[in-house]
Amino acid sequence: MEQPRRDLPERTFEFARRIVNLCRVLDQKPGASRTLANQLLKSGTSIGANVQEG
Repeated sequence: MEQPRRDLPERTFEFARRIVNLCRVLDQKPGASRTLANQLLKSGTSIGANVQEG
């Protein structure tokens, strides 16, 4: 079943929200997960800014 399409800013915001939630979980784990969470947070949330800029 297909979901109705939303416009790009809404979808990128939802993606960033999901990335933040994932990073919260990863940040609680020791070791490399924290490093990866920080990098993922930066790259995963920047897409919204890139869409707005474009």
